[in-house]
Amino acid sequence: MQLHFVILGCLLLSLFSCQDKAYEQDYVIYEVNPKQEAIEMYYHNEKSVPIRSLGNLKEFLALRNKELIFAMNGGMFEPNNAPKGLYIEKGQQLQALDTLVGGKGNFYLPPNGVFYLTEDNKADIVVTSEFKSHTSIKYATQSGPVLLVDGQINKVFTSGSTNLNIRNGVGIKPTGEVIFAMSKEKVNFYDFAKLFQDMGCINALYLDGFVSRAYLPSKGWIQTDGDFGVIIAISQSKK
Repeated sequence: MQLHFVILGCLLLSLFSCQDKAYEQDYVIYEVNPKQEAIEMYYHNEKSVPIRSLGNLKEFLALRNKELIFAMNGGMFEPNNAPKGLYIEKGQQLQALDTLVGGKGNFYLPPNGVFYLTEDNKADIVVTSEFKSHTSIKYATQSGPVLLVDGQINKVFTSGSTNLNIRNGVGIKPTGEVIFAMSKEKVNFYDFAKLFQDMGCINALYLDGFVSRAYLPSKGWIQTDGDFGVIIAISQSKK
């Protein structure tokens, strides 16, 4: 009986491994344990000038003796590159929570939500109406729509929709791991949400569309352009 369980476990691991590899043909995917790798958010430099692009962030970190490991744009933004909706960086709230109902655009597709990290490096995604601000939040970015809520795909999405675009987002597994993903080709909301569901996420949040960029040299994906607001990144000190 124990041998059967071992074989079944190996088959399941093999299945998930193959599935992940298949998805990586169509998506840039980075899975991280926030307890082991610090997820940080950036918006502007010490002169309050927006960083704007992944290349600029790479240079910004290099001047501080840090090497960029992973980065992608982290939410929608205003014409002046200011984050749209809530933005908290290093415990300081720079933009307030946007609770408008019925607004235009993807940000206001119901429900929208907040991706945040606490001082003890715990990540979470909640719908905006359930977000509670507290002093233990280190980073937070608001966007929309939410892709998954309690493991279920957002009901406003339609399977087979022809609303296609490059999309990026973030999801969280029940065990606390965070999955960042960006489509390499245009995809609809339903299929993008299904990606996070198939990868075991319980909650997931859409970040942005055609402007999306990702930097992940370990998997051969290097984009350094862009012109956006919040950037989510992981870096390490140079040796």
